[in-house]
Amino acid sequence: MPVSLNAADKDFRQRFDAMVKSKRDAEADVSTVVAQIIADVRKRGDAVLHELNLKFDKVDSAKLGLRISQAEIDAAAAQVDPKTLAALETAAARIRDFHARQKPADDFYTDAQGVKLGHRWTPLDAVGLYVPGGKAAYPSSVLMNAIPAIVAGVRRVVVVVPTPGGELNPLVMAALKLAGVHEAYRTGGAQAVAALAYGTESIAAVDKITGPGNSFVVTAKRQVFGQVGIDNPAGPSEILVVADAKNDPAWIAADLLSQAEHDEVAQSVLITDDAGFAEQVGAAVRQQLSTMPRSDIASASWEKFGALITVPQLDDAAPLVDAIAPEHLELAIDEPQGLAAKVRHAGAIFLGRHTPEAIGDYVAGPNHVLPTAGAARFASGLNLLDFMKRTTLVQCDPASLQKIGPAAVTLADAEGLFGHALSVSIRLNKGAA
Repeated sequence: MPVSLNAADKDFRQRFDAMVKSKRDAEADVSTVVAQIIADVRKRGDAVLHELNLKFDKVDSAKLGLRISQAEIDAAAAQVDPKTLAALETAAARIRDFHARQKPADDFYTDAQGVKLGHRWTPLDAVGLYVPGGKAAYPSSVLMNAIPAIVAGVRRVVVVVPTPGGELNPLVMAALKLAGVHEAYRTGGAQAVAALAYGTESIAAVDKITGPGNSFVVTAKRQVFGQVGIDNPAGPSEILVVADAKNDPAWIAADLLSQAEHDEVAQSVLITDDAGFAEQVGAAVRQQLSTMPRSDIASASWEKFGALITVPQLDDAAPLVDAIAPEHLELAIDEPQGLAAKVRHAGAIFLGRHTPEAIGDYVAGPNHVLPTAGAARFASGLNLLDFMKRTTLVQCDPASLQKIGPAAVTLADAEGLFGHALSVSIRLNKGAA
């Protein structure tokens, strides 16, 4: 049964804290297996990819080639029906526009001491995007990962995607084409991550890897971090809805189940100021579960990790939201901006009764790759800056070095670093030259 909590109960804080701290992602430890795969790819390159493609996906990539040709991408994308393609085009356009607005400005100025200071932003040279394959293929995730990289100006965007049975998913190929990705390879798993990080005969190494995957993929990304950059490893999905009794219970139930259907360990939480409304939402969830195609998955998620929380007033919700730091936060209330301003920790916030989280998964524009498992306390969703880096600029002339240099010498001496002090002081003595 989902947890039912009331802030008026004496044991509320204890039970709430237990819910927040409960571990949902109980994946098996695959670190040893992954480490061996990575070492094998580093040693034998393409041969490992061919062997594991044949073993796990029944694909003879030694014969077909690892590279998915542009002709193959075009042919598979042509199979997508016009209505779905138009929807993908709408999503791509909105995602591209939103992320283009995130592009930062360079700066260069002269401070009061005459020192020239600034910073500049440059795109990464090469990024690798991991795309799940087969039936668990999400073209929306292709758009969310590839478009920000391309808008940022990344020169080389590479996709790796498993192709079970040798089949290319038409929706994924259409998303690649719409995003502007032209370099894709038929391989997946930890071996694909290793190939992106260290390179093989066919796949040149990249500088950063993003994209979702199973426990092997996530573990591989963690193990290659340092050799390359990675995005935040994603955990089970989650949604928190703050709603009052003015909402239709069926709407809120549908929002909660939109995340529960992702995974048996996803979490859906309602916070409301009306206990009767909470009961109505619970009943609506049960009714909708009986008709959902993925009811087994959604039911397991709701029964084990769902929660209905009642508070005296909705203003009391903000501290609870911050404690959970949810991936997705819906504020289905009259004045959502007011409550949103009080929330410090959430991956994405959806304002008002007509903004379901699912709109953000597809066509709103902001990225749907968001921090999970409380990571919104310190992390942001995927964005343009994930594909850029900032370099600072400093320029002193003799006069400005005379003004700030003595303080640097003093600090270097205090730290016992003679060479540091000398590299400044030797210039101070010749500052007039």
